[in-house]
Amino acid sequence: MINSTETAFRPNHRTRVFALIAFMVLCLIISAAGGAVTATSVNDWYPALQKPFFNPPNWLFGPAWSLIYFLIAFSGWRVWLKRGIDGAKGAFAVYAVQLTLNLLWSFLFFGAQSPLLGLIDIVPLLILIIINCAMFWRIDQLAGMLLVPYALWVGFATMLNGAIYFLNP
Repeated sequence: MINSTETAFRPNHRTRVFALIAFMVLCLIISAAGGAVTATSVNDWYPALQKPFFNPPNWLFGPAWSLIYFLIAFSGWRVWLKRGIDGAKGAFAVYAVQLTLNLLWSFLFFGAQSPLLGLIDIVPLLILIIINCAMFWRIDQLAGMLLVPYALWVGFATMLNGAIYFLNP
């Protein structure tokens, strides 16, 4: 019997594996595009900026984002397993918008070399990640929990972005 929060969505094994790969590839593409834009400024413009005392070492960003993108992909896949795209349209709409804002941040902060534009983007990004976490939690608790490190990291990045903006008028 199906309760009011579940649908009869039951993908076969091959479809489940293909979907996991698709979620991973989507996040890999976003990560690669953001990384390509970041690379345009990370060696010249970014090092010249004044940064707060809590700025992490540069080597930390790659591993942190790699893990986070894996968690984002796995979280989306778990929700897809429970409901499919049609059964979780609202949650996946928020998922898509927050991923778009995530990518846009790299273009604004690093590509446009604008901490102000980055800050304007990252605040709604953080809000949408928290909303997405809550929406996913209602469908699959683990999927919601998997987005918590992402929310924490973007919360930290929001503070860092804001500090860089204020230190570099």
